[in-house]
Amino acid sequence: MTVTDVETPGRVEQESRGSQSPITPGTKVEVRSSFDQRWTSGFEVVDSSDTVYRLRRLSDGTDLPGTFARADIRRERRRGGQWWY
Repeated sequence: MTVTDVETPGRVEQESRGSQSPITPGTKVEVRSSFDQRWTSGFEVVDSSDTVYRLRRLSDGTDLPGTFARADIRRERRRGGQWWY
């Protein structure tokens, strides 16, 4: 199992790579951007197989084309309780 530091504004989190449990359909998730490696919220899991996940964008209900590896999604995290999140 490897642990990597994941940077988000204002904090550094540790994400376990070897012990990632499956994410079930309907779970809200964040997606890692391939452009700048930041996490983006506003998605949910539609379907999954052993190695990939299909996602839906919550803002408009659109199912995204393509699939995402488990390493590129994580369960949505509450952001410190500020009213604007």
